Amino acid sequence: MKSKKYLFSIITFVLSFGCALFIAIKVFPNNPFTGGQQEKAVTKKATETPYRDGDIIFQTSESKQCEAVRIATNSKFSHCGIIYDLNGKWFVFEAVQPVKLTPIEDWIKHGKGSQYVIKRLKNDRVLKPDVLEKMKAYSQQFEGKEYDAYFEWTDNRIYCSELVWKIYQHVGIELSQLRELKDFNLKNPMVQKILKERYGNDIPLHEKVVAPSDLADSNLLKTVADTY
Repeated sequence: MKSKKYLFSIITFVLSFGCALFIAIKVFPNNPFTGGQQEKAVTKKATETPYRDGDIIFQTSESKQCEAVRIATNSKFSHCGIIYDLNGKWFVFEAVQPVKLTPIEDWIKHGKGSQYVIKRLKNDRVLKPDVLEKMKAYSQQFEGKEYDAYFEWTDNRIYCSELVWKIYQHVGIELSQLRELKDFNLKNPMVQKILKERYGNDIPLHEKVVAPSDLADSNLLKTVADTY
């Protein structure tokens, strides 16, 4: 009787595991984050591509809001994301509407003149395979979330530089100090118009903010590509 009981337990476990595996594959059939070849992907030689897992890429977008961001931060950059190698393919994980993975070729085309700058940690040895996997695992909780047009420092919605900052901070790397909204150039008419449309007369001047320019100017990063 004991042997039959153990055999039944083993069969039950195998069936349960198989069912769970089937559900995982069914639910995430096209999600690059859950691919099975990530170990192979992160061991690529750096000479095969100008990109590296975890690089940060910046561009100038052409929307009115992005132009206001550029003016308010006194920077040519208005958008950024993290470059990820997933299943041997290169993506930019970015906060747009919604937060998503975008093939890097498409991401570059979305920028003004297809120009971009790529920055990398000066001490890039910190981004070991296990650290990168931790970043990617943490990133999944943001995928599909709405873009935060109000620049609130919460995880309910999220904007581009906030996304990058929080993913790096999750693995113990604080790319820049946070600032407050009032620290930026808010006097420009275009910026004031956007603020008025978003907040009315109740502008959250003390809201924590991180801008693409804050990340681009980080002392922890170096430029590895610049097409401007």
